[in-house]
Amino acid sequence: EDHRLTEMRLHRRAASTMALLSTTRGALAFSCASRRGVLKPRGRSRLSFPPQTRRGRVSRATTSQAVTTDSVTQQPPNAEEASGLPSRYEFKSFEESLYRWWEDEGMFEPRGDGEAYTIPMPPPNVTGRLHLGHATFVALQDILARFHRMRGRPTLWLPGTDHAGIATQLLVERAVESQGSSRLELGREAFLERTWRWKEENGGAITAQMRRLGASADWSRERFTLEPAMSNAVTEAFVRLYDKGLVYRGTRMVNWSPKLLTAVSDLEVDTVDRTGKLYYFNYPLLLLVDDDEEDSRLRCLPVATTRPETILGDVAICVNPGDERYGRYVGEFAEVPFVKRKIPVIADEYVDPEFGTGVLKITPGHDHNDYDIGKRHDLEVISIFEPDASVKEGYGKFSGMDRFECREALWADLEAEGLAVRVEENYAQRVPISQRGGEVIEPMVSTQWFVNATEMAEKAADAVRRNEVKIVPPRFEKDWFNWLDNIQDWCVSRQLWWGHQIP
Repeated sequence: EDHRLTEMRLHRRAASTMALLSTTRGALAFSCASRRGVLKPRGRSRLSFPPQTRRGRVSRATTSQAVTTDSVTQQPPNAEEASGLPSRYEFKSFEESLYRWWEDEGMFEPRGDGEAYTIPMPPPNVTGRLHLGHATFVALQDILARFHRMRGRPTLWLPGTDHAGIATQLLVERAVESQGSSRLELGREAFLERTWRWKEENGGAITAQMRRLGASADWSRERFTLEPAMSNAVTEAFVRLYDKGLVYRGTRMVNWSPKLLTAVSDLEVDTVDRTGKLYYFNYPLLLLVDDDEEDSRLRCLPVATTRPETILGDVAICVNPGDERYGRYVGEFAEVPFVKRKIPVIADEYVDPEFGTGVLKITPGHDHNDYDIGKRHDLEVISIFEPDASVKEGYGKFSGMDRFECREALWADLEAEGLAVRVEENYAQRVPISQRGGEVIEPMVSTQWFVNATEMAEKAADAVRRNEVKIVPPRFEKDWFNWLDNIQDWCVSRQLWWGHQIP
């Protein structure tokens, strides 16, 4: 009888598999080779099962009639009624109630003796909705938690959500603006009160979705990153990193979001392919007769740029030292149109003689590459934009204009001055876009807080080089080293009201 019961269990397992597959793979039927417990596809045959007693056992006679080792009994047309099995796996009919029972009975709380097993959940954004990344980590961590729980170890899978500073503040700001007000009009305290209220009303969607996935986390211990205890932990970590020299305050080039009015990290910027315009114009040179007197004759160097508005912040003209076309101009001076600023002509290996005209205008205040060139040549950094990307005071008719409005106006004036040459339409370029705000990022030099990523990156790279950590498959070592060997310090400060305050 035990042998027959084993056969019946195999049949039930086959039926469960078939029902699950029917929701994703169509009506593929399976039969069970009961001697070995192997599942084999066999046409469209269906399984028929004998009736059970109250204790789940079946009689020897009934079993021998219903189960053979070589064939599967065909079900009648009303097979669902006869067997009591649904034709498909209807997860909605019982999964939610089952999970609710698990949670109500405290099944996910640590219990038992022995060495504890604890795993923290990477906190998803409180504004988030389930995506494949969430599903992946939930599946992996759930496997680990259930495995150690079944081994009898006290197991804690600690859940929580992240306050999502930029995303949450942006959502609440939009709601406030839709009511005819603004964050600044509300004031800090009222806005934060409004944000906390939004969090309480709308912040549980992502955790509800994780429950639907079956995540066996101990939700009675759920944490939120802006809780007092969590904020204290962030402050403690920040101070420790500062004491070690791994966090510092400095003035560097950052990604500035004019819409959000805050700096954002490299990971919060999406670089997208767009078609724009490449503007060619002549940069007027000031050729000297002697050390004290300027020649009245003006000559020009041809320059190409995608951002004419940044001419207002130019501090140098740059050519490749090996470019015979322009080498003789190195050491001379040019004059910034409309601003009348005298700037030098310099040489740097960064310039590609084959790109554009082979001559670059250098704006260290609003271009990452120009900023690096400026540091090498000790050039002045001039910022021409306000935080909202409008032109600062002191630039005549252009002051107060939005950066894109200024682009059109300044190009029109270059045409009027006879300095404009031509415009190349449909020019393919890579444009940095704010992941949260959706607007074009403005590179700006700003005083912010940074994590010294270089020192930590060296340790991570050396661990792979010394074979202490192995990358599988090995071909991805190239990506590992390319990322870590060229890493930039990480900007961690934000100009936000909703979030941790720097101590």
